[in-house]
Amino acid sequence: MKLTLTESKYLTESISIISELVNEVTLKVQKDKINIIAMDPANVAMVSFTLLSSSFADYELPKEKELAVNLEAFRQVLKRAKPTDTIILSLDEEKNRLKIKIVGTSTRTFNLSLLRLDEKEQRIPDLKFLANISLATTDFNEAIEDMSIIGDSVALTAEKEKFIMASESHLHSAKAEFPADENLSIELKSEPVTSKYSIEYLKKMIKASKLSNQISLQFSKDYPLKLDYSVKDRMKLEFILAPRISD
Repeated sequence: MKLTLTESKYLTESISIISELVNEVTLKVQKDKINIIAMDPANVAMVSFTLLSSSFADYELPKEKELAVNLEAFRQVLKRAKPTDTIILSLDEEKNRLKIKIVGTSTRTFNLSLLRLDEKEQRIPDLKFLANISLATTDFNEAIEDMSIIGDSVALTAEKEKFIMASESHLHSAKAEFPADENLSIELKSEPVTSKYSIEYLKKMIKASKLSNQISLQFSKDYPLKLDYSVKDRMKLEFILAPRISD
């Protein structure tokens, strides 16, 4: 196995974001992609990451592999790579280690011991959504920051002609409204729907805006939220977040 990545940010930034939600993951290295599916310890959020083989300058994989790694150790190594560096992943099967070579003005090599994880395989649930919103990541990020001033949760509402984000506490409230236009699309399969989610988790997830300038949101009333950050022919980073059910 020898995987050479010249656009390192798709791996480095993604692993950094995922490490805020989970501690250990299995990298499924397949013939056309690297895939991670993991659930956070509180069973509140799930993450799915796909890095396509087309992102790599060289993708030599005689046999598909499953590599279990400590995500914090992996993140610490990857963050040593500059944006212009090349990252080469290979496998030391004799010592059961993942070899990470960072090539720039110098060549640095790290060897991470692989783990033995007994956890059951995670699968993306089959979810049916009534609302699908696509908007600029900058707009969504700013609204999340606005709502975090007021409360610890945000209510998302999809209407036919606008998307609303709102938060309230015992004393205060805030609301951001986005009209449907060329910068924001709304697909709604029902009457207006509203669902509430944790701002703490969303603030971790929206860091994926470093990778894509557009975000897709899918949700239904009191139903999980799916966030999708994609770069065509490169990668996809998705999150599923459980709803906050109001009393």
